[in-house]
Amino acid sequence: MASVTLVRTISFSIYQKAKYSYSAAIGKAMGEEPLVTVNRPGSIPTLGTVLCFGAAGATAGGMVAAIACPFELTKLSAQISVLMADRNKSSVTDPIRSSYQQKGTLSTAKNIILHRGVTGLYSGFGFHFLRDTIGTAIYFTTYESTKQLLVKFQGSDSPTSPSSVAMAGGFCGLVSWACIYPIDSAKTHYQRNCLTKAKGQPVKIPRIQFNKASMYRGLGVSMARSCIINTIFFSSFEFWKKKINSLPDPVR
Repeated sequence: MASVTLVRTISFSIYQKAKYSYSAAIGKAMGEEPLVTVNRPGSIPTLGTVLCFGAAGATAGGMVAAIACPFELTKLSAQISVLMADRNKSSVTDPIRSSYQQKGTLSTAKNIILHRGVTGLYSGFGFHFLRDTIGTAIYFTTYESTKQLLVKFQGSDSPTSPSSVAMAGGFCGLVSWACIYPIDSAKTHYQRNCLTKAKGQPVKIPRIQFNKASMYRGLGVSMARSCIINTIFFSSFEFWKKKINSLPDPVR
């Protein structure tokens, strides 16, 4: 839980800063900053706003992947430790598979380093980077654009009306997972295989297949969870953001 909170906090911090930087750059090139367009009542998504949010999201996702990869790998190893040890009778005696059973996060990380070296903590980083870069770009673009459209259709003067924020938050969780789930499946498959191999042993790299049904196994549960979590998260985020922004400037 702590690792998820840390990663999400860093991701949103990077996104917020990158969003303003890209908005300024796009404003110079296109004549108006995307953030000015978004905050104008009645506006709709434009090429500039989509580029701004997409680029900022991709930047945040790519940068945070370097931090998130080791956390996700240790979490994955804990989740599938029993499966790895009990996949078949012969695997029970496999010292690598059985060594992951009943380990805490730190012990699991040490175990990965023992078998695959420090770089083993970044097993599957290519898949992770691809998933987070594309997924976070889609995530924030969908959220910002959906929120903007809902505000227009509701006729609200506020760019962050509670209902539009809640619906946009839930929708962006659905869309992002639907788009990048095959990449996540390939990442999980590759990392799982890495955990059963010692350093130097070859690990087959799976193909990302968007047209294969098995790559979407478990998608429904992930989408439902993401929809609920992001509905609550964005509602809370925008609420407290508005409260903080309304505070008077400190006396200097």
